[in-house]
Amino acid sequence: MVSAFSLAIYQLGNKSFRRVVWVGLIGALGVFILLWFAVGFVLFKTDLFVFDGFLFFLNNLLEWVFDISAGVLTLIFSLFLFPSVVSVIVSFFLEEVAQAVETEYYPSLPTPRKQSTGELVMVTIKFAILSLALNIFALPVYVILIFIPPVNFFVFYALNGYLIGREFFELVAHRRMDPVQAQYLRRSFSGHVFLAGTVIAVMMTIPIINLVAPVIGAAAMVFLFEKWRNRVETA
Repeated sequence: MVSAFSLAIYQLGNKSFRRVVWVGLIGALGVFILLWFAVGFVLFKTDLFVFDGFLFFLNNLLEWVFDISAGVLTLIFSLFLFPSVVSVIVSFFLEEVAQAVETEYYPSLPTPRKQSTGELVMVTIKFAILSLALNIFALPVYVILIFIPPVNFFVFYALNGYLIGREFFELVAHRRMDPVQAQYLRRSFSGHVFLAGTVIAVMMTIPIINLVAPVIGAAAMVFLFEKWRNRVETA
C-alpha cells in the first residue's frame, strides 16, 4: 500500500500527470472566473433596496454593503469549492493517468478492454459526483461532529473510504476486466480496497494536496490492482 502511493506521488513529474493536473486547475479557474463575472453583473444590475421618503438616503449605503458582502461570500464559496471543481474536471481524464502508469511500469500489458461509452460515462459521472459531494460536505461534517472526536473522523472517513475505494477500483479494474470479474477481485481484497479509499479520502480533505489527490489515487490504484490481480492469477 505504501509503495503504491509512493510510486504514484513520484509519478507526479510525469508529463501526462502534469497535463491532467493543469487541465483541472485551469478548467476550475475558468469556471470560477465566469461565476465571478456573472455574480458581479447581477449585483451591478440589481437594486434590492428602494426605500422612499426619509429612508431614501439609505439605499446607496445598503446596496454597497450588500454588494460587498455578496462578493466576499462568493469568493469564500469559490475557495471552498475550487478543489471540488478540480476533482470533477480531472475525473474525465483519469484514463490518461492509468495509461501513463501502465506505459511506464507495465509495458507488456495488452491493450485495455474496450469499454462501452455508457460504461465509461457512468463510472466517470459517479466519481465526479462523489468527489464533489465529499469536498462540499467535508467542512460541515467536521463542524457538526467537532465536539465528539474521534467519532467525527471515524464516521466521515469510514463512509467515504468505502465509497471512494470502490469507485477508484472500478475506474481501474474495468479497463482490464469485465464487471463480474472486477467484482470478484474487489470482494477478494475488500479490506485493501477500503484502506486505499480511506487514504484517498484523507488526501481529498487536505488543502493543496486535494488538488492532486484524484491523480495520485488513480495511479496508486493501478499499482494495487495489478498486485491483487497477480495474486489471484498465481494462486
